[in-house]
Amino acid sequence: MNDVLKKIKTIAFKVVKWFFIVSIASVILFRFVPVFFTPLMAIRFVEQVFDSERDIQFKKDWEPISNISPLLVKAVMTSEDQRFNEHFGLDMEAIQKAAEYNEKHQNKKRGASTISQQTAKNVFLFPSRTWLRKGFEVYFTFLIEIFWSKQRIMEVYLNVIELGNGIYGAEAASQYYFNKPASKLSMQQAASLAAILPLPLKWSPVKPNARVMKRTEWIKRYMPYVEGLEEKNNK
Repeated sequence: MNDVLKKIKTIAFKVVKWFFIVSIASVILFRFVPVFFTPLMAIRFVEQVFDSERDIQFKKDWEPISNISPLLVKAVMTSEDQRFNEHFGLDMEAIQKAAEYNEKHQNKKRGASTISQQTAKNVFLFPSRTWLRKGFEVYFTFLIEIFWSKQRIMEVYLNVIELGNGIYGAEAASQYYFNKPASKLSMQQAASLAAILPLPLKWSPVKPNARVMKRTEWIKRYMPYVEGLEEKNNK
């Protein structure tokens, strides 16, 4: 019995050790290498194959953040994470506010995931709502905050986010919806893309429903008050 326990402990130790080695190495690798494919993209492709009502398509073009409009950066920060420049992966103030809101509104939950958390989840994990996945998300979030700059986190985020059926990243979405590169997006177009982030498979920036239009106007209104990456770096 003691031999069996020793073997289990040895195997568990090796698994944990290699998990840390591989996870840290992969985070360091993606600090320099473009992310061309993610677990979510694989899942969505399988869903396309088995869903006769969805077209099978995959549109993704990696662009450095210098080729993406600062207006889009500010739009997604306004929509998803206004304290992106200030927190270290987790926004404790937003988490507290979300918890208080959810206690009062049981049927309508509000999340508090930061752009860093969303990036960690999209690049390294499969989507699920389990506490185990959430724990891994926090772990990878801290890793990318340690090894990546804020600019790199935003760059990866803007290149992997889902913005439609088989459409990933700012460049592919800009070309698909507006027939222009992401560097040329107007404030209206940037805000409309940011507005569909909560439900990109149901909402469209070019055929907006009432909720998307309302979110777009709200984002445009508050964008001037959100500090962008360039403004932060120039201080």
